[in-house]
Amino acid sequence: MTAKECIIGRRSIRSFQDKAIDHALLEEIVSEAAFAPSWKHTQITRYIAIEGSLKDEIAEKGFPTWKPNADIVNNAPVLMAITVIKNRSGYERDGSFTTDRGDGWQMFDAGIASQTFCLSAYSHGLGTVILGIFDRAVIEGILKLPEDRELVCLIPVGYPEGEVAAPKRKETSVLLSYQ
Repeated sequence: MTAKECIIGRRSIRSFQDKAIDHALLEEIVSEAAFAPSWKHTQITRYIAIEGSLKDEIAEKGFPTWKPNADIVNNAPVLMAITVIKNRSGYERDGSFTTDRGDGWQMFDAGIASQTFCLSAYSHGLGTVILGIFDRAVIEGILKLPEDRELVCLIPVGYPEGEVAAPKRKETSVLLSYQ
């Protein structure tokens, strides 16, 4: 699979086969995702693979305002929590911010890492979807995240149940301008 095929072929998958994912495969995907660029090579993104009763608890308690995400999590064999180490990305060694974006760079780094994870998973035959609507405090509590970590997004992972058509994309002329 070429990079272009991977980028164009990947879809947000919300329905998965009832098939376990080998832990060695998850480890390979994370090792590939580790090549995502990050602010001053801080590599702040951390991955937590969640299965079984802990995943069930997150599905039950973590989505009070958007139940469709709970259904997706229930259907996926693995839920990957994407977390970051706080107060590193966007900072200088003395603790000051490097740019006027403050600590916003950590979300940028987590976004790059999340997409890299999803592309790697797709190249290995797995489907993913990046979830952003959840109760962060509740899920951070369930995961017992340390104080220096923050949950950024959740990625259900599994073997896709069927094909998903590509949504319509904006024309390049709308997306690109020259000055």
